[in-house]
Amino acid sequence: MLPEITVQELKKLRDSNEDFLLLDVRNPNEYEICNLKGQLIPFAELSLRLAELKKDQLIVIHCHGGGRSARATKMLLENGFSDVRNLKGGIMAWANEIDATMPKY
Repeated sequence: MLPEITVQELKKLRDSNEDFLLLDVRNPNEYEICNLKGQLIPFAELSLRLAELKKDQLIVIHCHGGGRSARATKMLLENGFSDVRNLKGGIMAWANEIDATMPKY
């Protein structure tokens, strides 16, 4: 089972100002529609860009609904990243539960 974080837990984490990376693995056109101000590395490019990420930093990964981010979480864990969490439900869960003004697509 992959380590996950809920949108409520992510909101608390963001509000706490704790140092972590929010990694968005959607495509650039999806990021333009709406985003959580995370670092964009599309899933298709992630395996080639792992060196851009710190292995010992908390990384919360999200996509639209949770599928790509689950695969990205697994990839990072398999490559030695120590603290990686998948955002359960993705940006759609954030839009539904935290920010109703966020565009839904």
